[in-house]
Amino acid sequence: MASYEFLAASYDELMRDADYARRADFVEKLFLRASKREVRTVLDLACGTGTMTCLLTERGYELISVDGSEDMLMEAREKARDVRGVEPLFLHQSMPRLDLNDTVDAAICCLDSLNYLTSPGDVRRTFERLRLFVSPGGALVFDVHARGKLEAMDAQVYLDEGEDVYCVWRTEFRRDILDYCVDLFTLRSDGAWERETEYHRQRYYSVEDLTRWLRETGFVDVHTYGDCRLRRPDERDGRIYFVARRK
Repeated sequence: MASYEFLAASYDELMRDADYARRADFVEKLFLRASKREVRTVLDLACGTGTMTCLLTERGYELISVDGSEDMLMEAREKARDVRGVEPLFLHQSMPRLDLNDTVDAAICCLDSLNYLTSPGDVRRTFERLRLFVSPGGALVFDVHARGKLEAMDAQVYLDEGEDVYCVWRTEFRRDILDYCVDLFTLRSDGAWERETEYHRQRYYSVEDLTRWLRETGFVDVHTYGDCRLRRPDERDGRIYFVARRK
């Protein structure tokens, strides 16, 4: 079963506390600081249900938004219908096989999406593809889970609920791999609850490895920051943000 096949329709309700506007502010600040060119076009890699895409579109950027889940893209396209600005282009592609018709001025990859690439080779291939499609002088911004957050998630049970959805996450972190089982209960029109189960997997990557792979694939001026803060990151942070410039 593909990740987010069932979770996609309830994703936004379950992620209502993600504070996307604050994260969009921070990501925009980072790519404007790092870029050596005017930023008009932005790639939203692993765009999910398109919340970041919509926020940046309304700020005047032209978005190309890519995701590996058709279900998430369906939600994103629906959400973008009433957004003010240039209509985003949505593409169904995996990160390591990114293929655009043109280059972009900046690229973002948010909310630990890169951690879903559990093969280091796929991370390097993703950076190689990004080098092809980010214009020289353009910026790349992404975030990953810090080790402290993943260690704290080991052997935990998390509950999220809304008016017509209830979600149970059970997690295990071993040898840099986070496995989590998601039981999703949704309320049907007849008043009964329907249960679906998905399995997700992420991998921890160190700052040192990611920095080296970025440099090896043609990115320079690599900097890291804490979770939405312009300060040095700490492995106890929830997320670590990276910003780099295409050579």
